[in-house]
Amino acid sequence: MMSVEISKVIEESESALTYGNYDISEQLARKVLAEIENSPDEHRNTKEIAKFKSSATSILGNIARLRGEFYLALEHFNTVLQINLELNYQEALAKVYGSIGLIYRNLSDYPSALNNLQKALDIDEKFNNKRGLAGTFHNIGNVYLNLSDSPRALEYFLKALALNEELGRKDGMAANFGSIGNIYGQSAEYEQALENYTRAFAINTELGRKSGIASNYGNLGLVHKHMNDFARALEYLQKALASHEELGNISGIAITFGNIGTLYSETSWDGFDIGKAEEFLLKAIELCSTLGAKNNMYAFHKSLAEVYEQEERWKESQIHFKQYHFIEKEVLTEEAKKQAEVQDYQRKEAEREKTLAIARARAQATDDILANILPSTIIERLIKGEKKIADTHESVSVLFVDIVGFTELSARIPANELIDVLDIVFTRFDTICKKNGLEKIKTIGDAYMAVCGAPIAHANHAEQVAKAALEMLEECTITGQFSIPINIEYRIGLHSGSVVAGVIGENKYSYDLWGDAVNTASRMESHGEAGKIHVSEDFVNAVGADNYLPLHFTPRGMMDIKGKGKMKTYFLLQSVAH
Repeated sequence: MMSVEISKVIEESESALTYGNYDISEQLARKVLAEIENSPDEHRNTKEIAKFKSSATSILGNIARLRGEFYLALEHFNTVLQINLELNYQEALAKVYGSIGLIYRNLSDYPSALNNLQKALDIDEKFNNKRGLAGTFHNIGNVYLNLSDSPRALEYFLKALALNEELGRKDGMAANFGSIGNIYGQSAEYEQALENYTRAFAINTELGRKSGIASNYGNLGLVHKHMNDFARALEYLQKALASHEELGNISGIAITFGNIGTLYSETSWDGFDIGKAEEFLLKAIELCSTLGAKNNMYAFHKSLAEVYEQEERWKESQIHFKQYHFIEKEVLTEEAKKQAEVQDYQRKEAEREKTLAIARARAQATDDILANILPSTIIERLIKGEKKIADTHESVSVLFVDIVGFTELSARIPANELIDVLDIVFTRFDTICKKNGLEKIKTIGDAYMAVCGAPIAHANHAEQVAKAALEMLEECTITGQFSIPINIEYRIGLHSGSVVAGVIGENKYSYDLWGDAVNTASRMESHGEAGKIHVSEDFVNAVGADNYLPLHFTPRGMMDIKGKGKMKTYFLLQSVAH
């Protein structure tokens, strides 16, 4: 086989790996290695052939890692490391160190993971290899996520995301969004987790990345379980299992077995099934034992012990509780040692923070996240120590938007497509609100709520809300990989009045509105019509005759509004007229 032919086979193998066709990828990689092994000595020992061997062996290492065969993967990459050390091929060494670091992270050996990832980082910085830096930043972030250091993990994920966006690397962006979703999932901020998982899933679906899709299905299943949407959780977990089985990913299969078993043990779910819970948890424990995945294994022992306890199978329950405590103690003891080593690593890394500006990046990352959750004025007040924020705003305008026929649509398309539709619609609404000075308050199912005039007063709040509402009704084609054509209409309601707005509680802050004005705006939407903007007389008066926009209102007459009685209402027309 000529060098050109070998190069072509390696490209085909790498392409098959990217799209999750592991068996084909492995066959092609082994074909290259067999050809090299059977070639004459004078050809086998050239630098070009050494690089081909390195590439083919790297492919085998990645396949083993993705299948959960971590020790085999480590053997392959140690071979690749020796080849590239002999060649002094620096850029290839960065990739090898990164891959070895990733495997050690899978094996929960975090000091070794960080040590190898740091070597990769040093080389990539030396050559200003932005693609390599993005991957290494992401992998370091995942190590810190495993160590429950969410702020530092988020810092690295955001640095990776910025580089991937700059490079236009969608596969990298999908991985970043998935890991950022994991951060929110760990902190029980499930809506934000769902938003990031959905973004990751959309990209992986677009690219046809099977391994990414499998991971996304698992994450979506877990977040829906935590949100008590058990039926949807099972749907996603079953899809994750099927995907991992298709890929031959033993680690993914083990974890998904355990998560499905834990789901079936939920007594508050009408699908509760002790037999299935036991079956899946036993399979998960067996596979985790084979892989040496102690972190997952002890958690599944605990879940199984609780299952047996429900059935009063005391002996079996006691056995698994003992296993849980034994392995947990072992893992925590190992973790304590690893944490000490990581602390030393962090101390050394601090010497490099001046050039990397990690402290500034972390502060900026925190500011960016807070800015997407709370209004800036509210953030400042919370930072200054206010525990409860509740302000009365005498004159605001509230907007409610609802997707017409959403229930019927949700019955006609798969759940993942439905999430994509909502993401497209609400992202567009976010952009419109930001442009027109509205503050998004929240989404409730397929409903969207925003306000103008709070927390910052706005003299023309009604005109701004009217402008945003008209823009929302403008024709916008929803494109994407959907199983049916997506044609959506909206029903919009507007009202002006006074509200109480602020933040209450101590956990999972959110800025919200309360008061009759909110209820009335909601009633305007629910009593409206598809493709129209239904407004109250108070809203028309708030706009006034001297408004700066060419707005036109058509009387709808007196209506019996639920909870409000008779009200005079209007339609705000899209046509410009006086």
